Amino acid sequence: MADPVAHLQALVRLATISRPNPSDTDWAPFDALIALLPDLYPATHAVLSRELVMGYSMLYRWRGRTDGPPTVFMAHYDVVPATVEGWTHPPFSAELVGAGDDQLIWGRGTLDDKGSLACILEAVEAQVLAGHELEADLYLSFGHDEETEGSGARAIVELLESRGIRPCLVIDEGGAVVEDIFPGVSGPIAVVGVSEKGILTLTLTVDQQGGHASTPPKLSATARLATAIVRLNNRPFRAGFTPTTSEMIRTLGMHASTPLRWVFTNLWITKPLLLLLFGRLSPETSAMIRTTQAVTMLKGSQAANALAERAVATVNIRVAIDSSVADAVKHVRRAINDPLVRLDIVHPNEPSPVSPTSGPAWQLVRTTIEETYPGTIVTPYVMMAASDSRYFTRISDFIYRFSPFEMSTDERGTLHAIDERMHVSTLRRGVAFYLRLIGQL
Repeated sequence: MADPVAHLQALVRLATISRPNPSDTDWAPFDALIALLPDLYPATHAVLSRELVMGYSMLYRWRGRTDGPPTVFMAHYDVVPATVEGWTHPPFSAELVGAGDDQLIWGRGTLDDKGSLACILEAVEAQVLAGHELEADLYLSFGHDEETEGSGARAIVELLESRGIRPCLVIDEGGAVVEDIFPGVSGPIAVVGVSEKGILTLTLTVDQQGGHASTPPKLSATARLATAIVRLNNRPFRAGFTPTTSEMIRTLGMHASTPLRWVFTNLWITKPLLLLLFGRLSPETSAMIRTTQAVTMLKGSQAANALAERAVATVNIRVAIDSSVADAVKHVRRAINDPLVRLDIVHPNEPSPVSPTSGPAWQLVRTTIEETYPGTIVTPYVMMAASDSRYFTRISDFIYRFSPFEMSTDERGTLHAIDERMHVSTLRRGVAFYLRLIGQL
């Protein structure tokens, strides 16, 4: 097998940054990556067909012996922006630092999500060269704008749907192999997303007469908006355990130390206590039990001495799987309680359906994880971020979100942040996961 490290480095060095407005995107690195892949993976491109969808998303097909329902492996190759400021190593230099198990590849996209793309293609290349034959088709879906709109993945789904294709298994990014995330449980835990929260953006807007800042009104546009934000922040969404979260708690609880094992496996008694605990333990556990809201962007006056004629706040909302976009909007309106603050809904997406945690598809994913990472506890969970896989729920009931990477707390903190990096050993284990998985298809 060719060196996957060098291949990932080559991919990371291409700054495929997607922008909310496509006209602001520099498409040259995208073109370069598309052109580079056949050079990195020649056997794959000799055997698999490749279609470009919307010009930049890629759909590969590896034909199987039968016309049974296919499998889909997903990844995206666009990344969020990064500047050199604050980085230990420049974000698009893909520097290789350290030795042995501590060797790291630094750069934007190593974990999210070029690492997954590289692992998939490395495994496919190796299995093609080994002469492996598939029972049914395998599709590779590589999106170009997951970090913004996901239009590429949506178009791929529409294409597959038009061809009557309903996959028996879809695997996308999402969970990972982690530690120290659950009280009383030591050792590695593989969290596999069987659903993901809905997502929408709300803008809160106050339009008001401006003027000179030396003669402000009693309640300026920015002050009214700030009041609305404080009210919203003081009204979190209701807390509760969905069936998926309850299953996760019971699964992990069976491996917890006593007396926590009893607490986690007897939810019918301990639910109120655990809801309180999850709400206070960490931002991650708090997000597991409710719809979340976060004010992420603010816009006001264009000058220090001018009153804002329009003040705008952007609210990012992740909708719990037992709720809906309509419920979230209703909650925000009630919390703000001000008719002069206008709410506008942008890009609403409902929570994804829940994939089963039994049956052949789940069992295949679970056993492959257990064989690749011996001693790891596998549990379902609700993914709190959004992925391209949400579009595939139109054509498949068996969607699992799992990045086959061991991620420490520090490494998870680099996602969409400075100093994103991946251990070389993590990359090689990710390739092994897909090698083993393809071998069973």
